[in-house]
Amino acid sequence: MDERAFYSEAPASKPATLNCPYCHSAESYELRWMVRKKKDRIPQGADERDRAKFQKAQSYMVLLDDKVACKNLRCRKRFDISGIKTMAFL
Repeated sequence: MDERAFYSEAPASKPATLNCPYCHSAESYELRWMVRKKKDRIPQGADERDRAKFQKAQSYMVLLDDKVACKNLRCRKRFDISGIKTMAFL
């Protein structure tokens, strides 16, 4: 059974303060996350291995964005997001 059957997915956005490495300005950016919540019950047709996997599964979030554009009108360069974990458990 596919592991994605254990979760329900929903997009979310959360603010994060990032510093532009080019102009060194600090701004708040809305980062996109995919929230994967563990379902209440195991899906139909699961065997013993799937039950063990489902028992260990946890809800988590995955960061979708890897770059953002600077909000400073004079800079506007795209930079990598660093200092933020790409996955977080709920």
